[in-house]
Amino acid sequence: MNIWYRVGDLEAARAFYTKRLGFREVYFDEEDRWIRLERNGVEIAISDGEFQSDAGAGGEEAVAAVDVEDVKAEAERLREDGVRVGVVLEIPGAIRLLDVFDPDGNRLQLTQEI
Repeated sequence: MNIWYRVGDLEAARAFYTKRLGFREVYFDEEDRWIRLERNGVEIAISDGEFQSDAGAGGEEAVAAVDVEDVKAEAERLREDGVRVGVVLEIPGAIRLLDVFDPDGNRLQLTQEI
């Protein structure tokens, strides 16, 4: 697993990732306060703590990319559910992408091969 998201409220993030984005919880470390999640072969971890990005210092921000069947339908569903999402971007004949933001502002991408 390579992608960790730091969140301000672990329980709120757990509910967001499992109920709104369809991730499955595969491990919870109660003592160290982190959770491993999986969806369609993509694994991420969320943990209590302040997020510190070094993307502004020339680093690259890590982003989980999750394959879905229909990016446009997911965008509509998430918007209706009050989730902050970007616009659907499409590379014709190749892929559709959608940025999705968790309650702490961490970015994920939903992807669809076309």
